[in-house]
Amino acid sequence: MSLQALKETLRPCTNQQPSASSSITQTHSNSILRDSESLFPIPISRKPPKSSLSHQLRRLQDLPIQLHNPQTLIHSKKEEDQPEIKRAKFSTPKLSPFQFDHTGPFEPLVLSSHEELPVVQVPASINCRLLEHQREGVKFLFGLYKNNHGGVLGDDMGLGKTIQAIAFLAAVFGKEGQSILNEIRVEKRDPVLIICPTSVIHNWESEFSKWANFSVSIYHGANRELIYDKLEANGVEILITSFDTYRIHGSSLSDINWNIVIIDEAHRLKNEKSKLYKACLQIKTLRRYGLTGTIMQNKIMELFNLFDWVAPGSLGTREHFREFYDEPLKHGQRSTAPDRFVQIANKRKQHLVVVLHKYLLRRTKEETIGHLMMGKEDNIVFCAMSDLQKRVYRRMLQLPDIQCLINKDLPCGCGSPLTQVECCKRIVPDGVIWPYLHRDNPDGCDSCPFCLVLPCLVKLQQISNHLELIKPNPKDDPDKQSKDAEFAAAVFGPDIDLVGGNTQNESFMGLSDVKHCGKMRALEKLFLSWISHGDKVLLFSYSVSLSRMLDILEKFLIRKGYCFSRLDGSTPTNFRQSLVDDFNSSPSKQVFLISTRAGGLGLNLVSANRVVIFDPNWNPAQDLQAQDRSFRFGQKRHVVVFRLLAAGSLEELVYSRQVYKQQLSNIAVSGKMEKRYFEGVQDCKEFRGELFGISNLFRDLSDKLFTSEIIELHKEHGNETQQEKINIPEETGSLVSESETGLCNESLRTATSKPYLEDLGIVYAHRNEDIINFGPGVQGNINANIPSNDSLNKPSISLEHQRRKPDCVPTKQSVPLIDERKRTQYSLIAQSMGMGELTFSKWLLSATPLEREKVLLDYQKKKKIPNS
Repeated sequence: MSLQALKETLRPCTNQQPSASSSITQTHSNSILRDSESLFPIPISRKPPKSSLSHQLRRLQDLPIQLHNPQTLIHSKKEEDQPEIKRAKFSTPKLSPFQFDHTGPFEPLVLSSHEELPVVQVPASINCRLLEHQREGVKFLFGLYKNNHGGVLGDDMGLGKTIQAIAFLAAVFGKEGQSILNEIRVEKRDPVLIICPTSVIHNWESEFSKWANFSVSIYHGANRELIYDKLEANGVEILITSFDTYRIHGSSLSDINWNIVIIDEAHRLKNEKSKLYKACLQIKTLRRYGLTGTIMQNKIMELFNLFDWVAPGSLGTREHFREFYDEPLKHGQRSTAPDRFVQIANKRKQHLVVVLHKYLLRRTKEETIGHLMMGKEDNIVFCAMSDLQKRVYRRMLQLPDIQCLINKDLPCGCGSPLTQVECCKRIVPDGVIWPYLHRDNPDGCDSCPFCLVLPCLVKLQQISNHLELIKPNPKDDPDKQSKDAEFAAAVFGPDIDLVGGNTQNESFMGLSDVKHCGKMRALEKLFLSWISHGDKVLLFSYSVSLSRMLDILEKFLIRKGYCFSRLDGSTPTNFRQSLVDDFNSSPSKQVFLISTRAGGLGLNLVSANRVVIFDPNWNPAQDLQAQDRSFRFGQKRHVVVFRLLAAGSLEELVYSRQVYKQQLSNIAVSGKMEKRYFEGVQDCKEFRGELFGISNLFRDLSDKLFTSEIIELHKEHGNETQQEKINIPEETGSLVSESETGLCNESLRTATSKPYLEDLGIVYAHRNEDIINFGPGVQGNINANIPSNDSLNKPSISLEHQRRKPDCVPTKQSVPLIDERKRTQYSLIAQSMGMGELTFSKWLLSATPLEREKVLLDYQKKKKIPNS
């Protein structure tokens, strides 16, 4: 504020007009003041020290009323005819809630015990922006810190684990307000080490700058050596580094006494044999914390590796964990497991949840912010391969390379008592793939013929996605291109002219044509419906020929005239956020084409309400991360996910293993009940069942619906040991209003004819959440018994508006009744249309919102007619 402005502010109020002489004097003095101000500039006053917001408000409320003369603030009745100069009576400021844009209380969140000094609290400036579940997460982290051991914050992706960690650190380091309230100087603490993926290093740095005042340094890149001097001078409070940097250079940081170590995406510590895991074991602190939304991805033993790092010895020894938890849980989940095995698995499951509860806080979106979102529907859509794809797939299975793997355990034809893999068929010199892999070693390698498994699986996945992917890549060396051309010619056979030969097709019209690709044919129909109704779509691909598949999908989008953005591994890191911001803000952007590998972390795409995962991954966490780019806090619409699978191909087995892994994760981490679909047991040669082993990987599924048969079989019959516990309520009242259900008229009934469904290219579909969530877990109530409610009996695909969250969230006890009512209502609608639930599900996938609404209106009219 300038001196002139200050003088004007302090000038006494008067109703008298100034005289001419006084005006001249005032003008003269003003000019003198301005000249002096230019010669001797007034220094800028220092800002007051930071204090908690609650302390400032308390001081504001304690202002004395005697600051002004009350007589000058009271209006007499004589002045009622002059409202323009009327003044309000001075009083203590009243702070109403609507004056502040807040999400929480303004008081600091006190973490320390009553009367404990020094007081440890989350600054009010941070606490006022936290959601309630985030405050509980901060309390959990501090409880672990106070007891001098580590743990895992296992919230779902998008619930703010980064923010909770920063709030916890701000409380521990006494940022803002602690010294003011307690007049106690905070002692100097050892620094904090944060290890995270390279892609989110700068995200951590920016979040620290937004939420608290820390001295943050990054140990990454060429300037790493400069950090050591700052660490020795106690000039670093937070040090951020990447997984790769710490794996390579972690030994130089292991001698530092760290106060706290936080590992973001802590599931990276799942493999005890990895160099990263061994490097992290050398960290000198017991306060080790992991942040991850996918605590277990593939195997139960991953739990042991993670928790043995954050809290060494918490789960016993490795052998004890395997024998006491891992083996009983896996064998108890077999579809034909004896009752004794199932009972033992249930007891061990509950025991494991109790142990993990001390070191793990696991919460889902539905439990925390579900009331703030419209919900998500995860649909698994099995697309029929084109006739050409089926023929190529079968020819691939007949190659000598794969036949060697399939028949490896059969007796050798030479009369030897050994098996083929032990005798004459260990190498495949007449194969198409084997000779190139062993071009430098004609006698084969020590792993033969099992070294063929991964290359053959890659080829089968390529055929399932698009036939163009198996053709030679011009970027490869000439020798590999020659071998790939030979392979393409072998599997295309007499159909080679239909695909333009065995060299890559560069024709725009040829690549963008959906005729020979079952998934793209279904995608074309789905996009036509979505885009016409203003939906925005995320299209993910995890293809092993990633760049080529994205190129094909890009040409498809261009041909259809859709406005899109693209993000893959070649997109510069500093350009990615601008792509995200442009997609979220631009109404013209309809599709975002993303590589699952490049777009798995750090992307917030809440403007999209449709998500398509073009190809599945063996690791279910990859698909779930892709979905959560859209389904996260800030999403205002109902999110519908479509995971496309090639029916009758290897991708059905990939998805079945996803279900198996997700079920084991729910059982081990949350103690949930899961339906026992499969006979196979992971890592057990005696019980490979239908999921594991080479014979299952290369089985011809083209003439059957592998997944559909398993799911429908257990829907009808179920497991005997579980069926005894199921209590289906007799009441089946209507959950939805009459206007939300309906019969289909004759015109819509013709749309469900077989030719229409074949043209759409969808042969089967179900909701993933109906398959893997059989019953609630026991983590929320450790002492509770395992519920026996059957929440699996839901429709395969329900109407979209029935999936939205109601204003009043029902209690857990009412969930089974609601699910049974939904299923009953769904079945009645399907019967009234003259079709089964499966056929009705297929129709719903292709129906537009107007068609669905018409069905509901027709049903409402017919329902009013007696005996209709």
